[in-house]
Amino acid sequence: MGFENEVHPEYVCKLKKALYGLKQAPRAWYGKIAEFLSRSGYSVTHADSSLFVKANGGKLAIVLVYVDDLIITGDDDEEIHRTKENLSVRFQMKELGQLKHFLGLEVDRTQEGIFLCQQKYAKDLLQNFGMLECKPISTPMEPNVKMCAYEGKDLEDATMYRQLVGSLIYLTLTRPDISYAVGVMSRYMQNPKKSHLDAVRRILRYVKSTIDYGLLYKKGEDCKLVGYCDADYAGDHDTRRSTTGYVFKLGSGTVSWCSKRQPTVSLSTTEAEYRAAAMAAQEITWLTQLMNDLHQLVDYSVPLYCDNQSAVRLAENPVFHARTKHVEIHYHFIREKVLQEEIEMRHINTDDQVADLFTKGLSTGKFENFRRQLNVVQRM
Repeated sequence: MGFENEVHPEYVCKLKKALYGLKQAPRAWYGKIAEFLSRSGYSVTHADSSLFVKANGGKLAIVLVYVDDLIITGDDDEEIHRTKENLSVRFQMKELGQLKHFLGLEVDRTQEGIFLCQQKYAKDLLQNFGMLECKPISTPMEPNVKMCAYEGKDLEDATMYRQLVGSLIYLTLTRPDISYAVGVMSRYMQNPKKSHLDAVRRILRYVKSTIDYGLLYKKGEDCKLVGYCDADYAGDHDTRRSTTGYVFKLGSGTVSWCSKRQPTVSLSTTEAEYRAAAMAAQEITWLTQLMNDLHQLVDYSVPLYCDNQSAVRLAENPVFHARTKHVEIHYHFIREKVLQEEIEMRHINTDDQVADLFTKGLSTGKFENFRRQLNVVQRM
């Protein structure tokens, strides 16, 4: 059913104005807000098309766009005030004051700095899945546990499992300590078993014990970018692929992290660690671009800590070894970055490798130590 023109039945209506709810509405809105900000002197950043920056006499005004939600920040108070006024004239907008909540994230300003968490989201998650009164536990996953895709009974309803894992994935925005456990459980979304559901319930028990934890970004810290990368060789029981883990800190605060199964099988621990370092190098390139876009120049070699000496030497050696012929060309990207002195590979002791948290289940003592190093702390 639809509108038909009796005179010209072959005619269709041409949409001149995007309507809320249509597929093209977000794109049309982005085009409109981007055009407005560009005319106001803002420039879209190379690192993120949703981030707009305006520099004026050493001061910055920054606008972050997420559909119809905007965050306006910076140290140029005059420009920020002008931008708000222009926005309210051009669009129907409501100012919500100082940022406290944004898409489920809670922002607290303390004497130490800025604290990000998802306490209310985590509580609602536990309540929705009947785990609010569950028994707390100190780690999200058993140490060195190996999950299997085909062992155990099929679940009667896999939808609940998928909803649960999907909700936990969103919780990892401020909880890097559960990234590995949630990443592993998301591999079994297609055909989850009872053992997988039990493992996900363990993650919920850990969330219950740390429901008020989040990321703290301390003020007054030296804002230097530092990276850590690690790999768990052949850690996936079904495919024998390795798991890449990396984390980046800006000063004392954790700004980027990843726990991901590698796309192909590695033939040695060195190769697995080298692939992990290459993935981390790509993230360094993006973070450097983002920092430069925000006029925080990265004019130093970003240190990248790896606990495998062979992988460090391989990245530093410009000579193409015969034993690395089978490694895809794009993984040698890190060599180029090291030679250009954009990245400095450094060796670190395995006991101090904080990226270990993103590659395997750890004992309680080690897990809590690394969690502290990531500045995942309790709400004050």
